Amino acid sequence: MSRIRVLTHARTAVVAAALLAPLTATACSSGSSDSADGKGGSGGGADRPVTVAVTPKGERVPAGEPVKVTTDGGRITSVTVADGEGRKLPGKVAADGRTWVSARKAVPGASYTVTTKTRSEGGTVKTSEAAFSTAPAEKVNKVDWRPGAKATVGVAQPISLVFDHPVKNKAEVEKQLKITTSDNTEGSWGWIEDYSGRDRVDWRPKSYWKPGTKVMLKAELNGTDSGPDGGWFVRDYDTSFTVGAEQIVKVDLDKHQLTLQRDGKTVRTIPVSGGTPGGDKRSWRGTAVLMAKEGTINMNSETVGLGNAYDKMVDYSMRLTWSGMYAHAAPWNAAYFGNSNHSSGCIGMSTENAAWFYEQVRPGDPFEISGAETKGVVAPGNGFGAWNLSWEEWQAKSALSS
Repeated sequence: MSRIRVLTHARTAVVAAALLAPLTATACSSGSSDSADGKGGSGGGADRPVTVAVTPKGERVPAGEPVKVTTDGGRITSVTVADGEGRKLPGKVAADGRTWVSARKAVPGASYTVTTKTRSEGGTVKTSEAAFSTAPAEKVNKVDWRPGAKATVGVAQPISLVFDHPVKNKAEVEKQLKITTSDNTEGSWGWIEDYSGRDRVDWRPKSYWKPGTKVMLKAELNGTDSGPDGGWFVRDYDTSFTVGAEQIVKVDLDKHQLTLQRDGKTVRTIPVSGGTPGGDKRSWRGTAVLMAKEGTINMNSETVGLGNAYDKMVDYSMRLTWSGMYAHAAPWNAAYFGNSNHSSGCIGMSTENAAWFYEQVRPGDPFEISGAETKGVVAPGNGFGAWNLSWEEWQAKSALSS
């Protein structure tokens, strides 16, 4: 009897061991409850911890640097960098998954939260947060730009940005200026001095725009330093516009006539009188661009350095330069239209012709002015005179040309 009991206990022990074996194996395979994929790590502590480092770090750190996240012991799966108002800095994870760098720079006077998700070598997902703030800008640079948004412009219209303060870091600023066109128009930025004396950068095509071209500017300047005495940019700028019909105004001061051409065909020729030869009242020559249609304005000779020569209200005024050259109605000069130049530098015509012409043209239309008795070529910063430089000369004015 005792032998039988021994054999029975032995058989029971074997069965119990067989039943317990799969339960033990199952417990081992589900032990890593924080694994991202449920498969667990390699066991034995092989899933080493992931460390994450963020730069910049601290309070009131200098702005103008990209945010960088690095990891050791795993791979970065995503990074979100957001300021206190929810604006985010885009960025990209490197191919090896070890680093992430923002495409935009940290801006002045902002507080950022950096949220990083990582996956360890064993598959564990981790979320970590870091924070830093940037010092505010002691000086802010601003931009005045042309043309305005959603405008329809002529074929010679440049994109023009004039800065409130000096821009010493021209290359860094130019890198942030992105032009997109509907037909891949070739063009270049060029740095010039505006007529006001301020720094200015214009983008012009190699040749006149093609009618119908759609153009977009994105000036991603927020967080860019202008350099000494210039200050920081604290916002982005953008504008878009469409190029209208090809209209070219030919002004022959020797023949005392103006011709409007549209799509290569003459629309009308108008008798005019240009600037008086022999002194400061001469007109400019070269290509000027219609800057604005200003309607009826007061013209005072003292504002353009001509003493008290005139002070009168002038109709149908169309600005061609900052220095004060216009095309406009000049009924007081009627005796000279078509036969001699007798103005104070402007291109005058009859009121009837000026009214018609004013309705035909738009800002951005080029005025190609020729004549022997002129005081020189329109300078690039005196209105939109960039067309008076060769393409090679204009390209050389880019801060990124070398």
